[in-house]
Order: sequence, then structure tokens, then C-alpha cells
Amino acid sequence: MTFIRTLPAAGATEIGASFPNPIPLAQAALRSNAYETLDIDLDTERQVFWCRLKPLGRPCFSPELLRDVAAMQRSIGSLAQAGPRGADPGIRYFVCASAIPGIFNLGGDLGLFRQMIAAGNLDGLRHYGKAAVEAIHRNHVACDLPMVTIALVQGDALGGGFECALAHDLIVAERSAKFGLPEVLFNLFPGMGAYSFLSRRLGRVEAERMIMSGRIYTAEELHAMGLVDVVAPDGQGEEAVQDYIDRNSRWHNAHSATYRARRRVDPVTLAELQDVVEVWAEAAMRLSDQDLRRMSRLTAAQDRRLAAQPGPVAVAG
Repeated sequence: MTFIRTLPAAGATEIGASFPNPIPLAQAALRSNAYETLDIDLDTERQVFWCRLKPLGRPCFSPELLRDVAAMQRSIGSLAQAGPRGADPGIRYFVCASAIPGIFNLGGDLGLFRQMIAAGNLDGLRHYGKAAVEAIHRNHVACDLPMVTIALVQGDALGGGFECALAHDLIVAERSAKFGLPEVLFNLFPGMGAYSFLSRRLGRVEAERMIMSGRIYTAEELHAMGLVDVVAPDGQGEEAVQDYIDRNSRWHNAHSATYRARRRVDPVTLAELQDVVEVWAEAAMRLSDQDLRRMSRLTAAQDRRLAAQPGPVAVAG
């Protein structure tokens, strides 16, 4: 397996000489990018793009993380324009994981939400929510490339972290991973795709039951429900992803086309996600002082969780 993180010093000239066609040049530019809140690897043997989330501070979807995710997705999408129509872009699988041990992502930026709500900044909440669902939707449609997208969950995927995982074609989770939508604890609902993705997979009744319960689920429970595709032993999540790719790469074309057909038959559109963000933002503005105090306590719990790794936490944004 070959992982490439950065380009050599004289990379542009050397690679241009070795690979005269535009696809490798685009790949070289892609893997030379550096992001403040992401670690990226390109496994050239398996044609896998690895993205590991590493938000600064609280492990949530901060504006900085959303900015970097959008930039990364644009760079991947540029591969589609680098060669002739229908050409292999050089990335067959996209894997989203976390660089933080024990935590995939704890969801929305609760501290930012509290500030916006206190300031009556409805437009700010809308802007944040729409930036989040645009990134989620690009994952959902695989950046309009013939890729299979995989979420690797090693730890807690809560609130927006769970929504992020649900947007992928497949979820691989280590046995101790925890999933949940605890927004109801502060009188809100998960507004970045949970209803859309869960209702497609489980039906409206089960989706609402999960959203309104606020409970935390294990990887085994979600595997039994059909939401998690592979459960791996703890510490072996990356090996499980690589094994899945090795066993299925022969049928990559069939699999990627099947997932594309799934999205066509039962689509989750960007317009739908944006409309739900409007509902979420308006509901957030109606939170009471008591609700906001609960949100503050959950934010503090997230901070304690980060300081006391490892172990699960039942809070999210």
C-alpha cells in the first residue's frame, strides 16, 4: 500500500515529465493540498482517498472544518474535469474517518449556536446550516464522481457526526463506536440531514422514533437495523475498510453505479436539505433560556469528554 501525503519540492516539473496526461497532474495537485482541520492521504494502489477530520479544539463541525471540507471536495471534483469524459479519475473510494482517538465527530458547534441565538442572528444559523448540508450533500452524491464513499467510525458519532456518516454509501464502525441524535435533550432536532437519510433507510416512523428518543446506539444495534454495513473489532477499523475494498474492488463499477441508482430512485436533494435547515434555524431561535442552559451544559460535557479520552459521551450538536 502506498500513502502519499505531500508533493516533493520540485514536484510540478518532475510529475509533469513522468505523467504527461492531465489525470496524474490533477492527482498531484490534490494531494499537495494542506488543510488546517483535515489530514488527507491518497492510497494510490487501491485508489482510495482518505480524509481524517481533525477540528481544532472541540471535536465538532466548526466553521473552519466546514471550510476545509468544502475546499477538499472541490479539489476532488476537479479530477472530473482533468481528463476526457468518462475517464477514470484515479479515485475509486473516498473514506471519511477521524484523527481524534475515540471520537468521530460530536456534531454542530454548540458554542457558536448559543452566540447566534443570543444575538438573534437567524441568518447566521441559516448560513452555518446550509454550509453543513452542502458538504453533506457532496458526500452523498460522491462529488458527482464514480466513487464509493465510506464513513469509518472509530468512537462517537453524535448529532451532526452521525448525519455526516449517514450521507456515505457505506458505514464501517468499530465495535465500541456509539451513534446518536441527542438534540432533543435541549429541545431541538438534528437539522443537517438525519430525517432525510433515516427516513429513506428506516421509514418515517422509525426515523422519528430515533430522532425523538435522544438515545445512544451501539454499532451492533445499527448493524442489525441496516444502517452500519460492517462492524470491526476495536482498533481494526482501517484494516476492515482495506479488506472490504480488496474484496470488492473487482465489482467497483457495479457497486458505484448501484449507489448512484439508489440516489436517483430515492433522492435526497440539496433543496430538501436546505429546506430542513430553514426549519431547524427557526426552531433554534425559539429555544428558551432553560434550553440554552442545557446546551451550555452539553458543551461543557463535550469539553470534558475531549480532556478525558477515551470513553463515550452522550452529547452532540
